[in-house]
Amino acid sequence: MTGTTPTTTTTTHPVRAVLRDLRAIDGAVYAAVAATPTPTLDSGFRRLSNAADHSKISFAVAATLALVPGRPRRAALAGLGAIAVASATANLLGKRLVRRPRPDREAARVVVGRHVPMPDSASFPSGHTASAVAFATAVGVVLPPAAVPLEILAMAVGYSRVHTGVHYPGDVAAGAVLGIASAAVSLAAGASLAAARGK
Repeated sequence: MTGTTPTTTTTTHPVRAVLRDLRAIDGAVYAAVAATPTPTLDSGFRRLSNAADHSKISFAVAATLALVPGRPRRAALAGLGAIAVASATANLLGKRLVRRPRPDREAARVVVGRHVPMPDSASFPSGHTASAVAFATAVGVVLPPAAVPLEILAMAVGYSRVHTGVHYPGDVAAGAVLGIASAAVSLAAGASLAAARGK
């Protein structure tokens, strides 16, 4: 009887397959942004991305709000607390756990006029986005009239990180989710402190 060679079939785990497809979409969107000429917008997004370094924009807004007693000052404190949670979580946990490499900006041919300094840290999640969304969300809950302009600003900061070539869209999306969660933590902590003081 002649022996037959068994056929080996390799199956990809469903979760891995989904993650692979998501990475492919992420890279494709990044490449599409890089390949789309936007000379009118390039310098503006570059400046915005630089201005958002170390949450400078959010700190400036918080300082202005803190000058007004009552709800604006409480909003500023909630926003600063949310930034602290988002920054610590993104930089001390997210980036160290995932360690996703930064995009290859040169290979994607991102226009030099868009460039900002490429950070040395890991790419996932976007700390700029996490902090901006955390601040906007927390302040917006305490001070609703500020919600829409701050959320628009946060979204622009997040997009600017893709436009300048330093983050994939997935990094920004994850940063936004982290920012919302960080705002919730800050608001809950603030509510607990207020309740404790009221006793």
